[in-house]
Amino acid sequence: MTSETKTTRTSSWQAWLLAIRPRTLPAATSGVIAGSAAAFADGGFHPLAALAALTTALLLQIGANVSNDYFDFFKGADTKERLGPLRVTQAGLIPPRQVVTGMAVIFGLAALAGGYLILRGGWPLAVVGALAILSALAYTGGPYPLGYHGLGELFVFLFFGLAAVLGTYYAQTLRLSVTALIPALSVGLLTVNILIVNNLRDIETDRASGKRTQAVRLGEKGSVREYGLFLVISYALVLYGVIYRAITPWVLLTFLSAPLAWILFRQVAALRGRALNKTLALTGQLDLLFAVLYGFGLVLGRVLG
Repeated sequence: MTSETKTTRTSSWQAWLLAIRPRTLPAATSGVIAGSAAAFADGGFHPLAALAALTTALLLQIGANVSNDYFDFFKGADTKERLGPLRVTQAGLIPPRQVVTGMAVIFGLAALAGGYLILRGGWPLAVVGALAILSALAYTGGPYPLGYHGLGELFVFLFFGLAAVLGTYYAQTLRLSVTALIPALSVGLLTVNILIVNNLRDIETDRASGKRTQAVRLGEKGSVREYGLFLVISYALVLYGVIYRAITPWVLLTFLSAPLAWILFRQVAALRGRALNKTLALTGQLDLLFAVLYGFGLVLGRVLG
């Protein structure tokens, strides 16, 4: 089969589904779930704003995925030795020009979806939205790609944790609260752990291509410790909030996910290379499960008093 034939056969919704990478989307939904539950707990839940926040978050995640697919290929980071899921640009499944067009359309739709949030919440949400799009493009694109210089974790924490949770909460309540701050920190750290597993898996190929991710900088042992530390802090923040009566004790339901967190830590400590692909997906599921349990606890606290 020639490259042209392969591209023709796969330049369809299946190829775009590969580019979108649906398994990464829990990272985009976790923050919105936690932020919306916090808004409900404080009596300010706004269904339309919550839906707009979810739509915007999903589109931003998809746009970032497509952007990374394109820029990683042209910077030489994606090669046939790649251990992660297939990248459509590198594999020739979608022509680069189409990938760029798709990227522009996705970010344009994200801006449109965020328009309602801006009308409701004003300039703070406009600034956050603009920075989110620029950072998604700069993660692997531009003259100083964030992900190539060890800044990926900071980007993820800021936008998938603080901005996602606090932005969702603010868009509904038009204020900020500690009710939303604690899950913003915890969800942010758990989302960072997804990137840690990704970079730990790719540590050798990233090092060879010149990418200076945190995994390359810290090494395998340092990355494992970082993963474990962020797990501990995420759950400790919940406990802290309950002890000091900042949040309802019902959020201790999040500890139902702790056994999965322990299993994943042991996998991160033991597995390497392609074997970490399943751990990567499960880390995303842990992030979502944590947010759902935390949100359910907040809702119960509000309903049951």
